[in-house]
This record gives sequence, structure tokens and C-alpha cells, in this order.
Amino acid sequence: MEIVAFGVQADERPLLEGAFEGRHQVRCLDFCLDRDTAPLAHGYEVVSTSVNDDLSAEVLQTLAAGGTKMAAQRSTGFNNIDLEAAADLGMTIGRVSVYSPYAVAEFAWLLALAVNRRLVPAAQRTRNFDFRLDGLMGRDLHGRTVGVVGTGRIGTAFTRIAHGFGMRLLGWDLTENPECLTLGMRYVPREQLFAEADLVSLHVPLTPETRHLVDAAALAAMKDDALLVNSSRGGLIDTAALVETLKAGRLAGVGLDVYEEEAGLFSYDKSMDVIGDDVLARLMTFANVLVTSHQAYFTREAVGQIVATTVVNVEDHLAGRSNEHMLVTRGQLPAAVR
Repeated sequence: MEIVAFGVQADERPLLEGAFEGRHQVRCLDFCLDRDTAPLAHGYEVVSTSVNDDLSAEVLQTLAAGGTKMAAQRSTGFNNIDLEAAADLGMTIGRVSVYSPYAVAEFAWLLALAVNRRLVPAAQRTRNFDFRLDGLMGRDLHGRTVGVVGTGRIGTAFTRIAHGFGMRLLGWDLTENPECLTLGMRYVPREQLFAEADLVSLHVPLTPETRHLVDAAALAAMKDDALLVNSSRGGLIDTAALVETLKAGRLAGVGLDVYEEEAGLFSYDKSMDVIGDDVLARLMTFANVLVTSHQAYFTREAVGQIVATTVVNVEDHLAGRSNEHMLVTRGQLPAAVR
């Protein structure tokens, strides 16, 4: 059988093709799935998708009409998928429930350290043989307070690193994590975390309840010299409110690996295009903001685990089996994701 995979990165392609070798052929496409590209999946029983693909009801209907019975998403997040529409169409939807939490946690710390120590402007200067230190002063993180929003596997890995820095640990989540408590974390209301933290890092999924979790009110509560890092989902931050906060001269640094309107932008070369997103364009003008292109997960270990789970999901679908990664199984939507 041949599978069509959308949104495949160049470094990801050999891993994906190698994992399916001897099982199925994989047609790898470097562009995303959306209403315009969905007809290309005609005749493919299985499609594999990325987090920036559009699996709305309209796209799913096009896929189903073309014979697609399964979408195997190569990510943990699934906010881009209309699960109820998939169930109504009798489709199977799989995802990757778990992969290396260290990839994202380590990258979140990379962003935090880079904006704190002004690493990007420093590197740009030295490449031009400008060795001045003017404007590059950062702060010790030892002894300061970190606020970890979401203490699942990634948030816990991030917390372990914060503990190694000797930071005071504050956490917010629906459930307290015993491992984080052992490290000395104190769980507090969200508003208190925003107000007291010198560094806020986001590690929760994007749901209707968490969309714009960091809104104008949350930003107003934060310290003027706080650091904000988001390596989870772009929609957790109200970006327009963030721009207004930065224009007011507040926040010492912001590190973003995700952006709420990143679909169609991130993972593509737009260097010769006119960017019509005024919010993103303005965000990129701030010297204390570092934006990367949703690459926190992008390590050989994490992508290898993602690909391996994708293979399991496809094989289980073809064998008529379900597993813990399935969000919809042949039109049946588990109660946990309803």
C-alpha cells in the first residue's frame, strides 16, 4: 500500500521512508494539507499529517470522498483536527501520544537563556567584528522564580532543569505532579504565578479553555522585567496583546517557538514574499524577541519516536486494532476526547 504524507521536513523524510520500508511506500510532500491540496490524497487509504495541516470538517470530507479512511498525525497536539467530523465520516484518527519530553524542554531553556543573555544580537555583532557589550547585560537565573504553566512530561523535564539552576519553583496545572513537588515546586493560582515569576514557560495543550491563556490581563500582571517562553502552542498567547505589552516597554525578553497564526508560514521559505500578517511582522521588530519556526521537538530522538509510533498507528488501523494513540477508531470517538 502507498501512504501520502503531508508537511514532511527534509530531515524527517529519510526517517519516515525508512520506518515504512518493507511495509508500505510513502509519498512525502513538503507542503501542508488544506482544502486546496486535499484532492491530492484521492485514492490513498491512509494519509499522514503534521500539526500545521488543516483537518477541518471540509478537508476531512474531501479526504473521505477520495477513499481515505485514516489520518495518522505525526504530533501530540490535535487541535487542528475536527474529531467529531472524522467520527461522523467513519474515519480513524491517530496521533503520537508521547515522545521525548527532553527535546522540547531543552529547547524552551535555549530560548529562555538566549533572550536573557541577548545571544542573538551578540552573535550578530561579533560576526561584524563589533565586540562591544553595550545593551547585552542579562541576569543570573539562580535564585530567581520560574513559573511552569503545565507540569506534564515536558513541564516536568523543564522543571528538573530549573531545579538544577537553583531557581524557586512555582507551578500551575489542574493536577499536582508528585515529581515536581519532590523538587520543591509550590502550586499556586495562575494569577499568582504570573505576578511572581521572573520566567514564565508554557507547557499546556491548546484547548478552548487554554486559548489565550496569556491574555492582556495575564501580561499586565507579569513583572516588567519578566521573561516569557512558549514552546507549546501559539494560541496560548494573545499575540496582539503581547505586541502592545512590548510596545509599552515591558518584559525583558520573549522566546517563541510557536505562533497562533503559524500555519502556512512556519516550515516554509517566505524570505522573498510580502508578509501580510501585521502582528507577526511587528513582533519580529522587537530586539528582545526571539522567534523560531516550531522546531522544539525537532531532534533525531523525538522525530524517531514520532515516526515509530506513526508506523504502529497505521499497522494497527490496517489490522483493525485500536491503541492508546487513537483519537477516533473507525468512527468511534472515545469519551475521553469528546
